[in-house]
Amino acid sequence: MSTDTQDADDDRRKYEFRKVIEDLKEYEGSGTQLVTIYIPPDKQISSVVAHVTQEHSEASNIKSKQTRTNVQDALTSIKDRLRYYDTYPPDNGIVVFSGAVDSGGGQTDMVTKVLESPPDPIQSFRYHCDSDFLTEPLEEMLTDKGLFGLIVLDRREANVGWLKGKRVEPVKSASSLVPGKQRKGGQSAQRFARLRLEAIDNFYQEVAEMANDLFVAERHELDGILVGGPSPTKDEFLDGDYLHHELQDKVVGKFDVSYTDESGLYDLVDAAQDVLADQEIMKDKVEMEEFFENLHTGDLATYGFEQTRRNLVMGSVDRLLISEDLRKDVVVYDCGGGEEFEVVDRRHATPDHQCDDGSEAEVKEREDVIEHLMAIAEQRGTETKFISTDFEKGEQLYDAFGGVAGILRYSTGI
Repeated sequence: MSTDTQDADDDRRKYEFRKVIEDLKEYEGSGTQLVTIYIPPDKQISSVVAHVTQEHSEASNIKSKQTRTNVQDALTSIKDRLRYYDTYPPDNGIVVFSGAVDSGGGQTDMVTKVLESPPDPIQSFRYHCDSDFLTEPLEEMLTDKGLFGLIVLDRREANVGWLKGKRVEPVKSASSLVPGKQRKGGQSAQRFARLRLEAIDNFYQEVAEMANDLFVAERHELDGILVGGPSPTKDEFLDGDYLHHELQDKVVGKFDVSYTDESGLYDLVDAAQDVLADQEIMKDKVEMEEFFENLHTGDLATYGFEQTRRNLVMGSVDRLLISEDLRKDVVVYDCGGGEEFEVVDRRHATPDHQCDDGSEAEVKEREDVIEHLMAIAEQRGTETKFISTDFEKGEQLYDAFGGVAGILRYSTGI
């Protein structure tokens, strides 16, 4: 599978996962009666069932009859769902949500949802009962992961590690044998200076060897390398080409940090926040820059729902650009010999629609606008790119172009 195809699949799964979380966050319980259970992949289902059975028994002590009934009903529903699984849950584990949610007018509906194989493995078993479903651990899985190598050094010590998503992992450290600037008695100044430079060079080689051992094997997965330390140490290290040449090309920034022990790795990440933010949205920036270039100088750009949909149907769209913040539905109306479309807010009721010929339209279907467009894109071999709003042109896609645009393979005049 190509990198572009993998990225598109990841974007699609990420979007669908985000939709599930947003739906779960909409639910509210009238009391602490919404149950969430996170089950890691190495947790036996039988032990989870035993835990749920114990909770069901303890729930009989809840004073409020309504809350007691709702919690026990939720736990019974969870036990019923767990029967569909064998000894262990699927890859990455499962999360089960169940409870009586407010449906308006003082009424409740029992909802039970199972989320299988989330993007990242569930780390630990969690049982949670509250007025909301627990979604924070799932939301953390949606953060841009990224893999960065970290190096901090001065002439006394060095530390090397990883930045994986938002987690710093110190891995290797080294201490130098570089003598201080004051020479011992009996040594000439020239000889002492030469020995000191040799010791510095040897230490830089040792630091580079640590970094090479750690990073070279992962160089194709690396989003970049960050180097920190006082001046001129970090500059000497980088200018001396000590790193493997493929790693040298991966250095995306160097930063002044005061400490070069493990805490220096965390200081380095803090100092590099602007660079890290740019790295996360760099691909989005490239896509939007190409879109605007085509919009201003040529005719290989389309935007807005209707024009983009028509181009998609023709198969002329090379890349479909969709804002990550787009939350709309499209209503498809049957207008005699053809279909007409209207994009509406997801929270609003389906509006009446008058066909172009003046007749009243019948609603054919209503669906998520992103799902609607992506289904056409997949049929036509069009890539879909989700664009962040965390930069100016990403905001423009959402605000000025309705969250939908495309880069065309050829001009259509639409």
